[in-house]
Amino acid sequence: MSDEVPDGARISRGATLWLSLLRILGAVAIPILAFVLLWGTFDYLRNANANRALIVVVAVAVGVGGIFLLFWAMNRVVGLLPARFREGVRPYVFVGPCLVILSVFLVYPVINTIIISFKDATSTGFAGLDNYRFVFSDHDMLTAIRNTIGWIVLVPLVAVIIGLSFATLADRLRRGEALAKSLIFLPMAISFAGASVVWDFVYSFRPQGFGSNIGLLNGIMLGLGKNPVPWLDQKPWNNLLLVVIMVWMQTGFAMVILSAAIKAIPEGIIEAARIDGASELQVFRRITVPTILPTIVVVATYMVINAMKVFDIVFVMGNPEGRGTEVIAERMIAWFFIRGNNGRGGAIAVVLFLAIIPVMIWNIRRFREQEAIR
Repeated sequence: MSDEVPDGARISRGATLWLSLLRILGAVAIPILAFVLLWGTFDYLRNANANRALIVVVAVAVGVGGIFLLFWAMNRVVGLLPARFREGVRPYVFVGPCLVILSVFLVYPVINTIIISFKDATSTGFAGLDNYRFVFSDHDMLTAIRNTIGWIVLVPLVAVIIGLSFATLADRLRRGEALAKSLIFLPMAISFAGASVVWDFVYSFRPQGFGSNIGLLNGIMLGLGKNPVPWLDQKPWNNLLLVVIMVWMQTGFAMVILSAAIKAIPEGIIEAARIDGASELQVFRRITVPTILPTIVVVATYMVINAMKVFDIVFVMGNPEGRGTEVIAERMIAWFFIRGNNGRGGAIAVVLFLAIIPVMIWNIRRFREQEAIR
């Protein structure tokens, strides 16, 4: 039997090699060209003598128009390739640069943070597992872990319950549904830091001799003839008061998503249940909730991830160590950037990263199961 490879096979292998090279080139060329373009732009933007208005125009033109023209040009280049290569290369021209950029700005920082977590405060010497021992033995870190668990449980539970209640009630409104939903969703437009400042006025407390109390809650207390209360110093209730801020922000999100899921329930099923004598509560418990349960799980998972990485609220409200309101993400920022201990900050970041991974994997699996059912 002859061992010679047929000419068709050689052509196929050669075409596959060229296709692979073109795909790699398409994925890498755009980030490189974009980097060169942006580098020249940044040199101009750093010019202190440049006109401020012109700088804004250049930034918008390069950031939006430049990238658009870059992809457009690469698409034209792909159109000049032979037909057998064209459709195989085109997806990599558009998706490949994103994968390259994600690898540079996500994969590399993760690997670098893991390496830093095994080093000392200045990242010059090897510290072994000392930083991880600190994470699970330090008093403030243990408090942060405990508080974070509280956030993970309370924020999704309360926000989903309230959001589902609002979604169900708003769905029954004949008029003003859009206005009601807009008002409830409005806190989502505020940043976590901005929401913290708003609620700082609600919880504000001033001791006697330091001016009048302007906080909403203390105004109510004074109106009832009682003494003002330093709300954020009341342990452990101060953690619950901070959780309220995030619930206030996330309830609108839960309401909008769950309302869309409720509207997708076939009206015939609900009407049939009512004809059979089911009460509104029974319809809600036995039809509405089971039908939208996958959506509830997705919303709750999203809130769990947000609660695990919450930082802004605790930081802006101030003095987390003195008040016992530390959370893991806040400890990471404190050790990394405020205290300048890269090793401990990196170890906390790795622990937080590992804690989020199972939640993400579970969420992806549920999403795939739902897609398989559909």
